[in-house]
Amino acid sequence: MYTKNDDPAGGGGRPPSRFKASGLRSRHLTAHVLVATWVMLALLAASAQQTLPAARWLAIHLFLLGAATTAIVVWSEHFAVAMLHAPQPDRRWSNTRLAGVNAGAVGVLTGIWADLPVLTGIGSALLITAIGAHLFVLVRMGRGALGGRLTPIADYYRAAAAALIIGAVLGWLLATGKAGPANYSELKLAHVHATLLGWIGLPVLGTLFMLWPTVLGVRMAERTTRLARWVLVLTGGGLLIAVAGLAGGWRPAAVLGMTGYAAGVAIAAQLFARTVRRRPAISAAAAWMLAAALGWLLVGVVVDLVFLAAHPLAELQGAIGSPIPVLLVGLVAQVLIGALTYLLPIVLASGPKERAALRAILERGWLPRLVVLNVGVALLVLPLPDPAGTAGMLLVGAGAVAFLALAVRVLVHSGRGFLQDAERTGERRPVLWGTVAGAVLTVLAVLVANSGGDTNGGVSAAGTAGPGGGTVRTVAVTLADMRIRPARIEVAAGTELRLKVTNTDAQRHDLKVEGGPATPMLAQGDSRVLDLGPVAGNREAWCTLPGHRAAGMTMDIVVKDGAATDSSGHGDHTTAAADDSGLDLSADFSTGWQARDADLAPAPGGTVHKVELHAAHTTVEVAPGVKQQMWTFGGSAPGPTLHGKVGDVFEVTLVNDDDGMGHGIDFHAGSLAPDRPMRTIQPGERLVYRFRAEKAGAWLYHCSTAPMLQHIGNGMHGAVVIDPPGLAKVDHEYVLVSSELYLGTPGSTAQVTKMREGTPDAWAFNGVADQYAKQPLKVKAGERARFWVVAAGPSDGTAFHIVGTVFDTVYKEGTYLLKPDGPGGSQVLDLATAQGGFIETTFPEAGHYPFVDHDMRHAEAGAHGMVEVSD
Repeated sequence: MYTKNDDPAGGGGRPPSRFKASGLRSRHLTAHVLVATWVMLALLAASAQQTLPAARWLAIHLFLLGAATTAIVVWSEHFAVAMLHAPQPDRRWSNTRLAGVNAGAVGVLTGIWADLPVLTGIGSALLITAIGAHLFVLVRMGRGALGGRLTPIADYYRAAAAALIIGAVLGWLLATGKAGPANYSELKLAHVHATLLGWIGLPVLGTLFMLWPTVLGVRMAERTTRLARWVLVLTGGGLLIAVAGLAGGWRPAAVLGMTGYAAGVAIAAQLFARTVRRRPAISAAAAWMLAAALGWLLVGVVVDLVFLAAHPLAELQGAIGSPIPVLLVGLVAQVLIGALTYLLPIVLASGPKERAALRAILERGWLPRLVVLNVGVALLVLPLPDPAGTAGMLLVGAGAVAFLALAVRVLVHSGRGFLQDAERTGERRPVLWGTVAGAVLTVLAVLVANSGGDTNGGVSAAGTAGPGGGTVRTVAVTLADMRIRPARIEVAAGTELRLKVTNTDAQRHDLKVEGGPATPMLAQGDSRVLDLGPVAGNREAWCTLPGHRAAGMTMDIVVKDGAATDSSGHGDHTTAAADDSGLDLSADFSTGWQARDADLAPAPGGTVHKVELHAAHTTVEVAPGVKQQMWTFGGSAPGPTLHGKVGDVFEVTLVNDDDGMGHGIDFHAGSLAPDRPMRTIQPGERLVYRFRAEKAGAWLYHCSTAPMLQHIGNGMHGAVVIDPPGLAKVDHEYVLVSSELYLGTPGSTAQVTKMREGTPDAWAFNGVADQYAKQPLKVKAGERARFWVVAAGPSDGTAFHIVGTVFDTVYKEGTYLLKPDGPGGSQVLDLATAQGGFIETTFPEAGHYPFVDHDMRHAEAGAHGMVEVSD
């Protein structure tokens, strides 16, 4: 049963000495001043959502990373001492850890808000170190401690600290853009779950096992210890599986993990419900608030589980928004209010009379405050019109401010006694009070520094005449998929530019123009028009949400003399240039563009094939709307495909039409000394390369001039197909040359650096990223197709796969690995750089069959297409 020795406030056992009691009171008082400070700053940021673009993010993290984290660090250590009957840790080190947590939070918030990645990294490292030290202390407490029936509760605090460390690492990856746009959504979901349900949810559940009966003034249920262990297995283990599943993009694992977490919360809720008795609680206000918080936790977890089961992870960023207010306000804020209503009088009062007086202050008007707060949460969560959400925010704010006013009064009342004790004992707390002042001044400075400027005043209607009477351009800008489209806008100097910004993404975004206006945070489907006025110099625009800019959500506005303009003041003449600003694969190709014909032309008659290839610089559209100068054979990258049979002779005349660069050529299908036929020829020169194709296969040819990395990487490669003897006829025969795409000026330092580091801007089939997604290959159901594939590199191979089919024939590097008469099938043709082969398959029914390089980095960055199968 519950006894005085299990009192979480430390009421059992020997009373502490005056010195220890004074020190403990001073630490709790200072910590709660910190909590109140963080909450007030969070309310300030929340009230500025219409003027600060990322104020919503800032408000959430001021509350969670600042207020909630401070409270959890202090109280988890306090409760662990009481439950484990362990010695009180050295207060100096406890204060240092608490100061480190708060300093780390300040560093993270300031670094992200001010776009200082180094400061963000330092703050993250400091926070992780401080929480790691906190975890170490919690673990060390359990060694040699007397223990008790509440000992398993300490494991909740240890698991929570581990969850925060994981969440902090994920947050750092997101904030600095190291997660990359491809994995951003999955890692953000993992970060939210690790922090909200791990760092916040687990301590709440663990503490309620002993705080709930304490607040009610009843005996603890006999099975509490056993159930507490099981609940931790379900919630902690389930959360670990869910976070791993979300981070890895595997939704079944996330659903399985959250099912376990929800089951654990339900078991705990059932136990707490059975603990309720009809007798009055010690603190009815605290009891009702804790009960409401637990209810919202259960609701939030169930809603989250439903969303996970019903939505693909790519769509979950928008859908997951509903449980956030439930967990943020309904759970976290209400647990803080309920727990502090009960605990503050215990730890701050010097005797029973003062405790009763402090509790009476904190419980004033508790029932109306409870109703207001929970009605506000319901209005935020339910799918109601916007006015309901605004009303909900006001109600939540009113409830929080009312409690803060009472808490400040209690802290001021206790502060007088603390100052008197400090004068008698000579104690001072420079570290903690310095942290308080630092947190307040630093975060306020960041808020003030970034609240200036015009955020909405620059919004105007499109198409109106500019005050200067100059050319007016209106450009449609789309926010989606961690990209701003277009990524680059070119205008003539003096053009009055207006941006019609629309968010088509499930998650919220905004757009901030360097030195200019910004939109408010835009939900899916929302639009705003930004009037930049006459543009005189280059400017950058970006999404201000933490990590989005670093992940590539930026746009360049470039002033160019003679740029295309529209004298009528209408239309979007945006030119997407081949530079380092990134690719928008969802954009449109230029008007009149046609995908490269992937059909393999029949081998020409005769046994000698004469071909003339001209080496030259050619401008090619290498991705939707992106034109790039390429080094080419025959005016295309890759060059033309040569087709013949075993024994055929190829006589290739290479003509160097380049105006300042030497080139050569190397045919892998031939066998001869390379000295003369593969030599480099200078501009205006010619050479004849003659070889006999003595072996069948899919062969690479490429420029033989050093540095070959640059020549091949800039497009000087192609395929030679030599049919194996007796090759059966098929309905369709295609050639796909896989390669990497490096944007930028050919041969420039920036481009060469990317080539050497193996970080291409895209991957492509037949030289153009995403082309066969825009213009699919077409066959009919039941028809048989052969796909010849050559990996040109220059550094990466390919893993060719067609979704929805099984390969019954696989030919690689001159030999059959699989033939149709066998019982087996194949899923991938795997080719290292410079290898080649083919697969054959039959499409069973009408539909759309994607083909991809199954290295998903390549597929998501352009190496994919579609086979459209009709009846």
